[in-house]
Amino acid sequence: MQQDSRAELHLLDGVAFLEGDLTLAHATRMLEQCKAAMQQGVGTIDLSRVGHMDSSAISLILSLRRHAQARKQPVQIRSIPEDLLSLAKLYGVAEHL
Repeated sequence: MQQDSRAELHLLDGVAFLEGDLTLAHATRMLEQCKAAMQQGVGTIDLSRVGHMDSSAISLILSLRRHAQARKQPVQIRSIPEDLLSLAKLYGVAEHL
């Protein structure tokens, strides 16, 4: 069994870069860190540095969108991997990512 690489959040020029594996083991912590970054003015979440993702990544993205909407704060999620988009299409939520 492959062990998850610890997920981390790095801020650079108003962009929050998620790094490592974004799986159930890390999703709650990453969600809280992303929300905190958004409260500090971050408007872009970048997934280009993420390794392995599971369906909890979809939940994280949808939660961030709801959080931003509730705060009337625009948020851009960029570099969503194709395999995650395919999974979101299967679940019928791709248009919400």
